[in-house]
Amino acid sequence: MKYDSVLLVAFGGPTPGCCKKYDTKNCPGEAYCFVEGIAGEAESQKERVKDISSHYVQLGGFSPFNELTFKQVKALENALKERNLPLPVFAGFRHWAPYLKEVIADMANQGHRKILGIIMAPHQSKVSWEWYQLAVKKGIDAVEGDKLTIDYLEPWYTHKGYVSAIAENIKSACGDKLDRAELVFTAHAIPQAAADSSPYSQQFEKTGEAVAHELGKTRFDFAYQSEVETSTVPWTQPDINDWLRAKKKEGVDTVVASPIGFLCDHVEVLYDLDIEAKEIADTGGIEFIRAGTVGDHPKFISMLAEFVCEKAEM
Repeated sequence: MKYDSVLLVAFGGPTPGCCKKYDTKNCPGEAYCFVEGIAGEAESQKERVKDISSHYVQLGGFSPFNELTFKQVKALENALKERNLPLPVFAGFRHWAPYLKEVIADMANQGHRKILGIIMAPHQSKVSWEWYQLAVKKGIDAVEGDKLTIDYLEPWYTHKGYVSAIAENIKSACGDKLDRAELVFTAHAIPQAAADSSPYSQQFEKTGEAVAHELGKTRFDFAYQSEVETSTVPWTQPDINDWLRAKKKEGVDTVVASPIGFLCDHVEVLYDLDIEAKEIADTGGIEFIRAGTVGDHPKFISMLAEFVCEKAEM
């Protein structure tokens, strides 16, 4: 076959078991290790690390991200088997175990050499695609002996399978409130300079437009979330919290937020939306409804399986 394995390339989240740089006795907590690994160990970052770590603490100290990604792995494996393409599916993470480098080494030890990669981010920017591909390249370069090769699926941000999964989640969350609810799509904020040099924001908006069209909604907005508050550079706007405050002044009473920039629930969804944004909405007398992420929704997984099959036959 053209490929002998599939690799989901994802961000990762903290799970029980401290990072290796601290011994168990002195471990400040998995969430602290995780955030420090992203933000860095500079003195200037310590307050930020503590602050973001506290978000995880409110959620129990960990993230469901990895577990939910492995559910996507299992669902995709099953969908491929149903299509007579029984490829093994792996998942590797940039920021937590199992790290991409470790997973790629394990794949090589199992005899896999021709990988089809799926970057688990719907919209392209340097941090969401190029850095993932760089991490994969480092993992491949570290493998001795026969070299591994990898191809990637093309972006699928307006494909019907993805769009329909989002639309169904919105309908499920809203019920009969959808017609009168103010619909807002969210994605992770990135520095404005990064947005200007990538298709990230345009792709984000095209996804939202496609979903709104499927729902028959002519009024909808876009907002960003999870901006680094201590940053000295401008980030993509509007921020979801500022957007909610503006809607309060307009007299809006019901909002449904669909986090289309995220493929499964993790801290940016579970804290930044479900706790922080909801609190701001509640203060303003706004009913805040958060639609689910696509996760292992059958239509989303079916879309990925079809793409894998098409790529394998090319």
